[in-house]
This record gives sequence, C-alpha cells and structure tokens, in this order.
Amino acid sequence: MSFSVSETVSSAQADLERLVSDLRGLLANKELDGIPEIRALRERIDDGLHRARDSAVEAAREAARQAKEAAATADRYAHDEPWRVAGAALAVGALLGFLLARR
Repeated sequence: MSFSVSETVSSAQADLERLVSDLRGLLANKELDGIPEIRALRERIDDGLHRARDSAVEAAREAARQAKEAAATADRYAHDEPWRVAGAALAVGALLGFLLARR
C-alpha cells in the first residue's frame, strides 16, 4: 500500500493533534489550574503544536516543489532526447512483453 506525501503528512498531523487533544484534556482538569507548572506545560504544548503544524506544511510544500522540479526535468529530458526516451520505452515494453509471454 502506497501513501502520498500529503496523505502521510496529514496522517501524522492528525495523530499529533489527537495526542495534543488528549494531553489538553488531561491538563484541563480544574484542580490543576493553580499549579504554575501545568500552565507552563499548556503553553509549551500550544507552541509545539503550532511549530509542528508549520513544519508539516513546509515539508509538504517542499516535497511538492521537488516533485514538480523532477517532473519538469524529466519533461525537458524527454523533449531534448526524444529518441532515447522512445528507445528506452521500446526496450522496457519488449522486456515486459517477453516476461509476460513466458508466463
């Protein structure tokens, strides 16, 4: 099973948000409001969540940029060297045909 980069990032972000939600639920106990360390922990969790979201978005953007760049490079190569690409496609097709014929 194959996942795209955006699906993986979305899944990781959802997992992180569930974890943070669980932590917030635990820390939201009104009996803990008077403890300064709990207040500081809540702030660190919020800051960490914002940083994680920003990092996930940036990672997805970078992956998309790299994929577009690779596609553009492949497109340029196919236009610059059409006979090589056609020859390689012919070779791959012949090999697949040979392998399938042996079955």
